[in-house]
Amino acid sequence: MVSIVLPRLISFEGAPRRAASVAERNVAALKSAYWVVLISGFFEPMLYLLSIGVGVGELVGDLTLPSGTVVSYAAFVAPAMLAASAMSGALAETTFNFFGKMKYMKLYDGILATPVQPFEIALGELGWAMLRGSLYSAAFLAVMVGLDLTSGIRALVAFPAAVLVGFAFGGLGMALSTFMRSWQDFDLMGSAQFALFLFSGTFVPAEAYPSVLRWVVEVTPLYRAVHLVRGITVEGGGWGELVDVLYLVAVTALGLVVAGRRMGRLLCK
Repeated sequence: MVSIVLPRLISFEGAPRRAASVAERNVAALKSAYWVVLISGFFEPMLYLLSIGVGVGELVGDLTLPSGTVVSYAAFVAPAMLAASAMSGALAETTFNFFGKMKYMKLYDGILATPVQPFEIALGELGWAMLRGSLYSAAFLAVMVGLDLTSGIRALVAFPAAVLVGFAFGGLGMALSTFMRSWQDFDLMGSAQFALFLFSGTFVPAEAYPSVLRWVVEVTPLYRAVHLVRGITVEGGGWGELVDVLYLVAVTALGLVVAGRRMGRLLCK
């Protein structure tokens, strides 16, 4: 069984081009109204940054990070908003839109009539989702530099980290979407996403939680994303962020493999 399944999953002869054709299809299908939806996704984390990071930050004052670095509350919250923005942009494309194309539009049934394989569809959709996530990340980093919450050099280094965050949540979103039975199932995902947003070291350090809850928080994907981006934009990065990178790469790979296999089972009956 392994010898039959794995070659299809890891054979990339012509796969990059076929995966790119899936992303190209999405670009060609863009409508003007979609750009309004896309741009609107940038404003939610901006509102959180300005209201909580800047507004509430005036009451909170400075924070001391575990490394001993003292930062303003806005500088503490901003990297978390960047990671959350990358997460939201990737999940929006790889959950609702992906599910609609697969279950109701039956788009992938037609694509599978071509040489494109299920894993390549997943890879192409993930690449398309990252176009959206990258736009959010670049715009948010520009705002952070403009508000003097990080330096331009650190923002340049943080951009690929934010893209990696988007890849991780995009792969995870597609994998979850293949298990969804109806639109109502997405209510559970929305609740889980909001819980991650609140309890991933976003607004308070993980060290502020009770020890048991802290360990739960620290193994979640958004916490690892926040830790990575915050480490780069606030402290300049270091070897400590390597664990975060490996974690997010593993989540991306796992999500793609699960999504590819599940799509094969659902669509190639």
